[in-house]
Amino acid sequence: MLPLAGPIAMTPPSTPPWPLATLLRSSRPCSPTPAVPARWLLWRRYRLSESMKGLLVALLGGGVPAGFVAPFTRMAHEASSIPSLEILLVRCLFHLAFAWCLRCRRAPLLGPAPGRRRLLMHAAANVVSVACAYSSFVVVPSGNAATVRKGSSTVGSALLALCVESRPLSGYDWFGLVGSTLGLLIMVVPDLLSLDASTRLADAFGYVLACLGGVALALTLVIFRALDFPAKLPTAAFAFGALGGLVCAPAMFLLQEPVLPADPLTWTCTVAIGVLAMVSFLCASHAATLAHPALVCAVLHSEVVVTLAVQYYVLQEAVTPFDVMGAGVILGSIAIIAAQNVSCHPQDEDEDENEDEGRQEG
Repeated sequence: MLPLAGPIAMTPPSTPPWPLATLLRSSRPCSPTPAVPARWLLWRRYRLSESMKGLLVALLGGGVPAGFVAPFTRMAHEASSIPSLEILLVRCLFHLAFAWCLRCRRAPLLGPAPGRRRLLMHAAANVVSVACAYSSFVVVPSGNAATVRKGSSTVGSALLALCVESRPLSGYDWFGLVGSTLGLLIMVVPDLLSLDASTRLADAFGYVLACLGGVALALTLVIFRALDFPAKLPTAAFAFGALGGLVCAPAMFLLQEPVLPADPLTWTCTVAIGVLAMVSFLCASHAATLAHPALVCAVLHSEVVVTLAVQYYVLQEAVTPFDVMGAGVILGSIAIIAAQNVSCHPQDEDEDENEDEGRQEG
């Protein structure tokens, strides 16, 4: 008779070495990685970064169309003495069309309640910026007004980004930023030193308006980056049109003398201003979400080069050698900023994307 065995020791079940999510993720058979052609490897190495895409949007969609706004504003004012606030009111009417886009998306017209105050601040700063810019375009030469506005917006955006945001600029970015500002100084300082004594007060007032418009423009870009709700681009466009219409309509009758133009040139210029400025607004705002606001303002200096070209060939206004030299410095600075933002290290970007995905999963 066999002896009875002692009590069998119950061992706890061993835990799997990997969690269930890892086993499910790795349950598929590993397929061999296909060979990548050499041309695709070259493209991955020199592909455009997100910042570079934003700068291209700011250059082609923001700066170039905006370069026609200042000359067209001066042409409309000289043709029928249309006031600047009336031109701004017509532009705001174009922005009200975004209400249809928001209704199609079933989004609130003024965004969600938590971000509504910030949205209204963005719209108010935009109205101040555009009103000051259009007023300066009819007081001083359009090229000089656009130069002062862009220079002040660049300096203001750089200071606001350093104070508010934590995104540092590289050495090449600072070099391009300082170079573009130097180009603006080369263009505008000789004109400021040679002001006519009879119109010195009016010219100084026009330059102050242009500087105030630039600072307000820098503030709008920084505020727009802080908006964090869906469909913020059409919402910001509609808010600008609604607030601008409510402010400009009574202010136009109180501060200026509205006119009803009869010549087709004024209407053509006014409609072109509304369309081009709206395109520039959308592209510059979208670019500010992809690139640093200071770099966006620096690339928007291309508006000055386009304005000078239109001023010389269309308005037949004189362009000095300092204007040509400053425009060359601006274009060179934009090229430096663009070359720096072409991604030559895609692995770093891929690692950052993987880290972001891991944080979202966690």
